[in-house]
Amino acid sequence: MGLKEHIVMRELDIPDINTFAVYCRNGGWEAYRGALKGKQPAEIVAMVKESGLRGRGGAGFPTGVKWGFLPKDVYPRYLLCNCDESEPGTFNNHQIIDRNPHQLIEGVALSAYAIACNTAYIYMRGEFAAAAITLERAIDDAYRAGLLGKNILGTGYDLDIFVHRGAGAYICGEETALMESLEGKIGQPRLKPPFPAVAGLYGKPTIINNVETLANVPRIVERGVAWYRSHGTEKSPGTKCFSLSGHVNRPGNYELPFGTPLRELIESPEYGGGMRGGRPVKIIIPGGASAPWLTHEHLDVPLDYEGVAAAGSMLGSGAVIVLDDTVKAPHVAYKMDEFFKHESCGKCTPCREGTHWLVKVLHRIAEEGHATPADIPTLHGIYTQMAGNCFCLLGESAVMPIKSALQLFPQEFEAVIAASARHAAGNGHASSAPAPTIPLAVKR
Repeated sequence: MGLKEHIVMRELDIPDINTFAVYCRNGGWEAYRGALKGKQPAEIVAMVKESGLRGRGGAGFPTGVKWGFLPKDVYPRYLLCNCDESEPGTFNNHQIIDRNPHQLIEGVALSAYAIACNTAYIYMRGEFAAAAITLERAIDDAYRAGLLGKNILGTGYDLDIFVHRGAGAYICGEETALMESLEGKIGQPRLKPPFPAVAGLYGKPTIINNVETLANVPRIVERGVAWYRSHGTEKSPGTKCFSLSGHVNRPGNYELPFGTPLRELIESPEYGGGMRGGRPVKIIIPGGASAPWLTHEHLDVPLDYEGVAAAGSMLGSGAVIVLDDTVKAPHVAYKMDEFFKHESCGKCTPCREGTHWLVKVLHRIAEEGHATPADIPTLHGIYTQMAGNCFCLLGESAVMPIKSALQLFPQEFEAVIAASARHAAGNGHASSAPAPTIPLAVKR
């Protein structure tokens, strides 16, 4: 199911497309020019809606529908490009910016015109220092060419695009925390509703889209809805840039049509090239650390929103992490929840306390090799009381690794408990050290 041509990762087909001149020679900025001179903003919104483009940041919500939520006659409006890319295992945004920055800038400009917005921000993860410089240079090229600024191409439309670097907080990938950070506040999520489309940045209507989402827009406008929908599936049209990592021979970013089997991504010589050393697949995390785990039994699952959901997980950011049989499930859950504990903003008790206690218990099991029978219900109790009770999705994400590990590989936790009991008996103790007393919140 390989592509004849790439939609987003065009540098694989066109050398030096990262330069303004080469991008323009290959049709770059023509969709934007044509839109400003020959299309009404509503026509662009309708095209994106008909294309079936879905948000690539994780939720997969239809982009055109999202744009349609803006209230009428409320201005100014803002467009925010979410380039925080903090989800473990995700690295496709970085490649898009490094290798083809002008398509992203054109995508931002086209989308801003479509929603009648005159100011757009690209919010970047703080660590992307070189990528920020690349984007700023691309934006400068567009200003010099008269494609940004005042009275663009004599049409009367004004647009300014700014790059804003965050400080490397995972929580700022959450759209309302991103807005708080952009406003100069602590990066913590806001209560919803109101949703950003109604009251977002500076209290004004705001649309927030991911880098890969916006990079699709010029191609949709340039080539048309039918061409775009010829890729992928009926409900998941187009392509996805999958960030493949873990115990595969060829980790990297691979753009594939939605619906491509997971097995093809992992095993094809053109993509993942199979497992290192020929070892068997044990754990597949198809959408970044926030996604429920799959196993080798799911290798034929189609990589689209519906197929992965039917298998019990989510496509998320498209970060596919594949681990072989040399890893232990408690250790994987521990390392992932250690990340979520570190990145919790501390705003809500279930996440702040829950991630702390998950890591405390998992450290003793996975790193020290000590466990008691009480640890299993304790872990179940912690994640059960976190699920559905956290202020934002960070706490919900922290639930996924431990829940998956306990559901799919309970025997590995039981093995640690049995080994601890044998060790305690060999030392003349009745049992190993008791589990810590954990102050679980009262479940509502």
